[in-house]
Amino acid sequence: MSVNAWLKSQRPLAGGALTLAVWLNTASGVLAVIQAWFLAVILNAAIFADADLATLYPWFWGLLGLFALRALTVWRAERAAFEAAASVRITLRDQLYRHLQTLGPAYLANQRSGALVETLTKGIDDLEGYYARFVPAMALVMILPLAILTAVFPLDWLAGLVLLVTAPMIPLFMILIGSGAQARNQLQWKQLARMSAHFLDVIQGLTTLKLFGASRREVAVIARVSDDYRVSTMQVLRVAFLSSAVLEFFASIGIALVAVFIGFRLYGLVLPFPAWLSVPDISYLQGLFVLMLAPEFYAPLRNLGTQYHARMGAVAAAEQLIEVLETPPARSSPGTQPLAASRPLGVRFDAVHFRYEEGREALKGISFEIPPGQRIALVGTSGAGKTTVMSLLLGFLVPTEGRILVGDQDLADIDLEDWRRHLAWVPQQPRLFQGSIADNIKLGRPDADMDAVREAARRARADDFIEALPAGYENLIGERGAGLSGGQIQRIALARAFLRDAPLVVLDEATANLDPRSERLVQEGIDDLARNRTLLVVAHRLATVQRADRILVLDRGDIAEQGAHAELAAAGGLYARMIAAHGVLPDSHAANARGSDEG
Repeated sequence: MSVNAWLKSQRPLAGGALTLAVWLNTASGVLAVIQAWFLAVILNAAIFADADLATLYPWFWGLLGLFALRALTVWRAERAAFEAAASVRITLRDQLYRHLQTLGPAYLANQRSGALVETLTKGIDDLEGYYARFVPAMALVMILPLAILTAVFPLDWLAGLVLLVTAPMIPLFMILIGSGAQARNQLQWKQLARMSAHFLDVIQGLTTLKLFGASRREVAVIARVSDDYRVSTMQVLRVAFLSSAVLEFFASIGIALVAVFIGFRLYGLVLPFPAWLSVPDISYLQGLFVLMLAPEFYAPLRNLGTQYHARMGAVAAAEQLIEVLETPPARSSPGTQPLAASRPLGVRFDAVHFRYEEGREALKGISFEIPPGQRIALVGTSGAGKTTVMSLLLGFLVPTEGRILVGDQDLADIDLEDWRRHLAWVPQQPRLFQGSIADNIKLGRPDADMDAVREAARRARADDFIEALPAGYENLIGERGAGLSGGQIQRIALARAFLRDAPLVVLDEATANLDPRSERLVQEGIDDLARNRTLLVVAHRLATVQRADRILVLDRGDIAEQGAHAELAAAGGLYARMIAAHGVLPDSHAANARGSDEG
């Protein structure tokens, strides 16, 4: 779909507000015609007919009423246009956000977060000018000039002919100049997206840049990128000002020609036309009326030329929106069946292959089972396929070949929302949001009561520190859990899993980056969580998988070996080499270390 076709297809999102804005602007134009007639009558009566003020009072009051009515109409039209644009922005932002959720982390991992944020914020905001100003201006330019010509031609066909001939010059030059401006505007938008993405990357990696002494070099890079964007912006503005000047020039020429032709005839001068062309006489009242209508005739055309730049900004932003919205999700045909498996859930990978791209096979036909009620651990070096397995299980990716079975059902046939209602996920770095601790715990189950929240926090070993806070469970925390330690954040994430009470729990190294005491508390919570549930533990540190019923060792997308901790440690294979490399303590030594920490 072309960009223009896509922009037009989004108009229904504006609802009736956009139609109301168009008709109110049309009504304002009609009121301007009536206003011009009142002014012409008053000036003609006062200057040429020697009318007294008493005779003109009704016309004055009528004129004041027209002023007030037109001002009210213009104000309401602006409000309606803003409401229309706001409705489009809100709906599109929701659609884009939900589509990004559908695409999942596999898509987001290959995108620059700064560019996506720019599209979600400024990109969608740039559509406001298109729907609030350009679309009403486009509709008005097709209605009001024709209405004015209908009023002018019966009074003075010569003035009407001048208006009719000069009017097309404005949109013609608007398109000629605007085409060049549009190319520059699209280039400017791409530069802004790249600059935003680069700047966000620099901010996120500021600590690393400081540690390696590279911050000054990045400052110079940002300065250069910013200067390139400034130059691009000035080029767009230069073309925009040139366009406005051309539009004003042709409008002024048209008004001047109308004024000259009317003035010649009012003074009784002969116009330089052939004798066979009968030029009509004109009265002062007619001349004043037509002359005051001339600026109103060109006003919609000039306004359209001005708002054409809003259209160019919307076109540049829409290209990025279309690129994201037309990216197909991993599941081309989402499942519709409800999950029929009983609690606890069992999952089986049956010859599952997955390729991120041609020639890059992340999983090579792996087959394994996660029996109901057991704790299965996935270990392996970086790039072995652990994250791919987890993403497949969470429904963010779809196998290239093979099947994932939940009980006897193929995961591809199960309704994704229903499947995820039976899952809980505790990541390595949980995301907490600004709000109360209770709201953060209830993230996966918003309708839970406070008794259930407290019980979940107690089982996650988080109740002690929460109740010690000034406001307890209603205590406010900042974005990303500002004000809490890493261990406290991890226990709140664990409380979410308890509250959700899902039969299948995925743990992505939930004890990483914690001090010994916090790690012990979180591990105790995980042991409690494992009762009557199926656990898949994706481990980066081998010390956390010793309690697993079975350990799967992944190597380059295949299962190198599997078994219990003691069995694999004694086998002398890849797992044993990883233990030697990472220095994992035997169970007895680990227990002694934990006892030391407690003391």
